[in-house]
Amino acid sequence: MSIQQPFKMNAVQLRKHHNTLLTPLKKRKIKHQELYIILDNVLDTYNIGAIFRLADAVAAKKVILCAGSETPPNHRIKKASVNTMEWVDWQYFDTTVEAIQDLRKKVPGIKVVAVELDDNSVPYDEYDYQLPLALVVGHESNGVTPEVLKECDATVELPMLGINVSLNVMVSLGIVLYQVLEKLKLKE
Repeated sequence: MSIQQPFKMNAVQLRKHHNTLLTPLKKRKIKHQELYIILDNVLDTYNIGAIFRLADAVAAKKVILCAGSETPPNHRIKKASVNTMEWVDWQYFDTTVEAIQDLRKKVPGIKVVAVELDDNSVPYDEYDYQLPLALVVGHESNGVTPEVLKECDATVELPMLGINVSLNVMVSLGIVLYQVLEKLKLKE
């Protein structure tokens, strides 16, 4: 007896056939993790699109766009997301603080963790991640704003061993999200 694999699409299918291949029934079959991704003024639409793709890859519950981040529909977000923006749930807030406060009301016990280089941050691989969890990433040059950092339960950072002080926002988020999956043994 063979085990049937869950329905998956490659990049060509995602770009060309997502409307006919992905039905609401298939969307409901995806077991979403209690993971939320909050973008604090992330401006690059290719980063935003890549984050939608990443959110789909880890079955995050929602992407929350805030404080100047571009929103779908946007052709650059669509292109970078390989159409995953079509079925990843998302919401927009004028401020990231408002988004965090709203999420805390709707998701009891949620921990909000910023991914940011900060005097109070801990190494990303040493933090005790628990669900429900929201990860906050910030502006490509300025990072997560100080007022948003105050709203977070913790801040984690990735080691920077060279002369550069930061990684691409989507790359940093991806590393941390997969650390969360590994530590919590989250699978399909």
